[in-house]
Amino acid sequence: MEANKNRILVFGGTGYIGKYMVKASISLGYPTSVYTRPINSESTTSKIQLCKEFNSMGRFLPSDFGVEEDRVKPLPPFQAFLDKKRKIRREIETSGIPYTFVSANCFGSYFVNFLLHPHENKKDITVYGNGETKAILNYEEDIAMYTIKVANDSRAHNGIVVYRPSKNIITQNELISLWEHKNGQKFNKVFVPEEDIIKLSQILPPPHNIPVSIVHSVFVKGDLVNFELGEDDLEASKLYPDYNYTSIDQLLDKFIVDPPPPASAAFE
Repeated sequence: MEANKNRILVFGGTGYIGKYMVKASISLGYPTSVYTRPINSESTTSKIQLCKEFNSMGRFLPSDFGVEEDRVKPLPPFQAFLDKKRKIRREIETSGIPYTFVSANCFGSYFVNFLLHPHENKKDITVYGNGETKAILNYEEDIAMYTIKVANDSRAHNGIVVYRPSKNIITQNELISLWEHKNGQKFNKVFVPEEDIIKLSQILPPPHNIPVSIVHSVFVKGDLVNFELGEDDLEASKLYPDYNYTSIDQLLDKFIVDPPPPASAAFE
């Protein structure tokens, strides 16, 4: 299925996840190009139009990374953010452009940094909700490798691929316990009740209310695992059983030896 090496064009190849995509594409032997012209928040349709004009070039994978937007109902700020992505999905579906939609769930390194603050000497760790909600934390390198693979996989043509490897499904409490075991420290958990998170999403101005709403969706409501994968759904680790993805346990080992630097996300 990967015998024909199509050219991979990466939009935003110098961005946070884009750099992983470029590295993965090159490592898998694909001729790789990067589209680096600055893109503003109103130019998404231009990307779609570009793909329409070059329909014969192959398949379009929009920057859908995150929750499976057609199956979640989060708080209003995150809902409005996802509505823009849903609109793009519907445009792509009706345009005739070959596509694959990707639901990569949480960027593992990003959220380990966000939840555990391993770069800081903190004794307190914030827990959102009761800490028992399952989330999915996938290492960015694996997300990129899976994405480049599905881009040239006929099984994913005009379909949705969900990245839900079993070893990366974990609660906040489990993550903290695993981290304590690895670094030999005991942390004080500071619990933030769900009602406080909802209130913050209501009083914070946009776009600052979006991250709070994402935290609620992922770590309190459990939107990443609140739906079953059906027969027509494709799951990345089952599509590529021979690919040795990084488990959350192994990712924490990386944070002990050489922790990936913290990053911040921009929301429009």
